[in-house]
Amino acid sequence: MSKPDPVLFSLRSGADFAGRVADLLGIPLGTHEERDFEDGEHKIRPLESVRQRDVYVVQSLYGDKQLSLNDRLVRLLFMLGCFRENGAASVTAVIPYLCYARKERKTKPRDPVTSRYLAQLLEAMGVDQVVTMDVHSRAAFDNAFRCRTVHLSAHDAFIKYCLAGLGEEQITVASPDIGGVKRAELFRQALERRLGRPVASAFMEKHRSSGKLSGATVVGAVSGRRVLIVDDLVASGSTLQRAAEAFRAQGASQVDAIASHGVFGPGAESALATPPLNHLLVSDSLPAALQPQSLRQNKIVTVTVAPLIGEAIRRLHQGGSLAALDLAED
Repeated sequence: MSKPDPVLFSLRSGADFAGRVADLLGIPLGTHEERDFEDGEHKIRPLESVRQRDVYVVQSLYGDKQLSLNDRLVRLLFMLGCFRENGAASVTAVIPYLCYARKERKTKPRDPVTSRYLAQLLEAMGVDQVVTMDVHSRAAFDNAFRCRTVHLSAHDAFIKYCLAGLGEEQITVASPDIGGVKRAELFRQALERRLGRPVASAFMEKHRSSGKLSGATVVGAVSGRRVLIVDDLVASGSTLQRAAEAFRAQGASQVDAIASHGVFGPGAESALATPPLNHLLVSDSLPAALQPQSLRQNKIVTVTVAPLIGEAIRRLHQGGSLAALDLAED
């Protein structure tokens, strides 16, 4: 007897992306009630039975004008707990953009390790596994959880998009800081295999303290080459701005950036409008409404990762291998 289809849910705010994933899986998006009360409290409950079903909740965690990041986090926790309490066979939190992932270690005395606290909250709701994409630190993500973790990479989707426009140019894949060198190197190796010709590497030295950036030394071959900066996310845009300016100053013919998650916080619009940066590729792990309006037409390109998330859910449900969906497994 075949296994029943999984049940897919999201918060109201994540319904557009989750709906695309559901369509790719050929299943309807689950229905639920999300009720807000006058005093700011709310409740969430499924409007269909989840008993003995494998439940997947697809929801990125971010803040916008409608809900803060922490509002979404609490709503997600309540939803996960409700599914567990209503007899779901398994509960999987699929969080393409995982909040608090950047605070994964102590950098100053008495610092919190917030990524670990987030893991404890999710586990307290009875989740069986947590799926995310291109976290800031893969090792920290894996080590924070006691339940099963699945890490996905959007890099293959970006490479497929880039291949059509690279032509015969000499390419360098660069990290905007030393900490992201491994991430950029995995991307470089994958791109080199797909192109069938050498791709160089580079990085920029960057130091951050109390929110301030310093350092702009470039290491690697960039002169006369098209540079692809690879990072996990873009928030203020200052890192990409400094890197683009540094690579251009060293003679790069063109500089494009690839960031899996487009957070676009305060200051990003002016920072990313800088002429040295030609284009910025981001995934749809976060809604396009977060993108600066002035940059959508000629600077920002959105690449969908709904097929990646859908395929991961399909393989998880059917017991398939997920290794090919994460470049960190290369």
